[in-house]
Amino acid sequence: MKNYIAILSLSLILVGCGSAKPKADDLATSNPIETSLDLTAVKNDKVPVVVNPGRFTVETVTYRIPRVVQGTYSVSDFGKYIDDFKALDYNGNELAYEKIDTNSWAIENATQLDKIEYFVNDTFDIETSGGIGGEQPFSPAGTNIEPENYVLNLHGFIGYFDSLKSNQYTLDVTAPARFDRTSALVSTGSKNVSEDVITTTYFAPRYFDITDNPMMYGNLDVEEFMVGDIKIVLSLYSPNKVHTAASLKETAFEMMKAQKAYLGDINTTARYDIFLYLSEGKENSPKGFGALEHHTSTVAVFPESTPLEGLKSSFIDVVAHEFFHIVTPLSVHSEDIHYFDYNQPTFSKHLWMYEGVTEYFAQHFQVYKGLVSNEEFYGTINQKIGISRMMDDAMSFTIMSENVLDEPYASNYGNVYMKGALIGMCIDILMRKESNGQRSMLSLMKELSMKYGKNKPFEDDKIITEITAMTYPSVGEFLKTHVQGDVPINYDEFFEMVGLTKGQTEVETNYIFAGGQNVIFDGDQQAGTIFFSDMALKNSFWASQDVKSGDIIKKVNGQELTLQNVQQVIGGMFMWQEGQEITMDLERDGEPILIKATLTKPMAIDESIIENTEATNDQIELRKAWLKG
Repeated sequence: MKNYIAILSLSLILVGCGSAKPKADDLATSNPIETSLDLTAVKNDKVPVVVNPGRFTVETVTYRIPRVVQGTYSVSDFGKYIDDFKALDYNGNELAYEKIDTNSWAIENATQLDKIEYFVNDTFDIETSGGIGGEQPFSPAGTNIEPENYVLNLHGFIGYFDSLKSNQYTLDVTAPARFDRTSALVSTGSKNVSEDVITTTYFAPRYFDITDNPMMYGNLDVEEFMVGDIKIVLSLYSPNKVHTAASLKETAFEMMKAQKAYLGDINTTARYDIFLYLSEGKENSPKGFGALEHHTSTVAVFPESTPLEGLKSSFIDVVAHEFFHIVTPLSVHSEDIHYFDYNQPTFSKHLWMYEGVTEYFAQHFQVYKGLVSNEEFYGTINQKIGISRMMDDAMSFTIMSENVLDEPYASNYGNVYMKGALIGMCIDILMRKESNGQRSMLSLMKELSMKYGKNKPFEDDKIITEITAMTYPSVGEFLKTHVQGDVPINYDEFFEMVGLTKGQTEVETNYIFAGGQNVIFDGDQQAGTIFFSDMALKNSFWASQDVKSGDIIKKVNGQELTLQNVQQVIGGMFMWQEGQEITMDLERDGEPILIKATLTKPMAIDESIIENTEATNDQIELRKAWLKG
C-alpha cells in the first residue's frame, strides 16, 4: 500500500492478530461457495449480494466480512456497510442469527441454511462528513457504487465462513451489457440474461483470491498493451473525462519496462491490472489518494483535477511502488501474512521489508534505469531523511510493525515509506561494499524469493538471523542495531562509503516545501486555520507572490481549506505543475487578499546531498555500482 496523502501529512505538522492455519471444513460437500452481485438491482445506492455455501453439517456457523484486509495497516470494518442481513432456509424462511460484532454473524440451525442475502453500501460516499462513525477504509481498498462506475474491491462485498477460507468460490456479476468490465479474477464465461443485461461468472480457488482480485465495472476507458511477456490492462474512470487511459499509456509502458528490466529474473506475472479511479473532489468523492497492491493488480485513486504531467508523476511514484510488491510481501512474507486473519490479525515485525524495501526499489529503479538524474535521486533520499526525523527516529521498527494498530506506533506507520526506504538503501550500500559491487538489496530479495516464494512463508522471529547468515555480519549488525534496536541511523557514514557529502545548493522543490523537509504551512487547531509559515518566504514561487508569514489560507482554487479537508486540498497542491493557473484566497490582518498567478518553477536553497569532489576511486566505483549496476 502507498497512501499518497498519509505520506504527505507526515510533513504537514499543521496541528499541535492471532493468525491461524486453515481448519477442517464444516461442509458435507466440496462444491464451491456460490456468490453473486447484481449491479442492475441497486437500491438506494446499495448492491444486493447472495451467498450460497452448500450444506453444513454443524448447527452454528459464523459468517464474517473483513475487519482488516491485507496490504492495509488499519481497521476498515467492512461489516459497517452491510444492511438487511438475512439467513434463509430451504423453504425461504429466515433463520435466527446473532450479530457477534461489527463484522460477524453467528447463524443458528445451520444445517437448514440455504443462502445468505444482504445489501452492501459503498465506502466512497462515506469518507466525507464522518460517515457512519469509526475508522473508514483507505480509498483504494474501498468500494464505489455509482450509475456509471463500480469499484469492486470484493472484500467489501463477499465474506467468508470461519473454517472455509480455503474453499473454492464462484462469483456471478450481473451488469448492464453496455458496461465495460475489467477484472484480475479469472472469468469462466458470460451469459445474456436479456438483451441489455449480462452475467459474467468468475472463479476463485480460495477466499484469499476473492480479496486479492479487484474489479471495475461501468463507463471505463481501457488500454491494453504488452511489456515484454506481461499483458498490462489499464482501466481508468474519469467522471468528467478530464483524463484518458491513452494519455497514461506511454508513461505506464516506459515505467513498467524499466521495472521489469530492473527485476530481471524475479518471477513476474502473465497479466497485471491497474485500476485507476480519478476523484472529482465533490463532497461524496474519495479523498484517500494512493494505491493498494495485490498479487497481479493495483487499485489507485488520484484527484481528477491534477494536470496531466502531475498525474504522470504521481502515477510513476505510486503505481511503481505497488508493482514492486510482487517481490515483497507477495513473494517473500511471514506466516502472519500467509495465514492472514481478516477479523483479528496479528502483524509481522517486518514492515521495513514489505513497505520500506518496496519503496526503496520504487525510487532506486528510476535512477538505475535513467528515468531520473543522480541529483534528483539524492533529493528524494534527502527529503525522506528529513521527514523521517520528524517522526520518532528512536522507535524500534520491528516493535512498531508488530503493534501497528496501536499508539504510539499507529501514528508512526507512515515512517515505513521514509525510514523504511532508507533502511533498504543502507543495506543496499552495505551489500555492494561487502561484495565489491556484486550483490545488492535486490539480489538478496531474489535469493529470499527463491528460498520461500508466494506459497511458503518464513518465520517472523527467524528471518533476520537467516538474512545475516545469507549475507554479511555487517548487515546483521545493522538490522540488530537500527531495525530491531532503537538507535537512529547515521546516514553520513553510508554516504561516505559512496563518495557523497552535504552541501548548500539551490534545488528544485514543489509548492508545499521550501526544499527538503521544510513545509511552508502551519496551523492552529483551536482556530481551525491553516496559514503560511516563515518557510514560505524561502520558496521562490511563494516569495514572488509576496505572501507573508501568518497569512491565513481560506480557499485554494475556489475550494475552502479546513482542517478536515487539508490532506485533500494540500495533496492536490503537491501535484501542481509549472504553467498551471491557480488562485488562492488569503486573509491578512482581517483583510482579504487574492493571489491569481501562473505557476513558475519553485526553487529553494537547501542542504543537499552532493557528490564529493575529493571522493576516492573506490568510493566512486562503489557509487557507480549502487546507482547504475
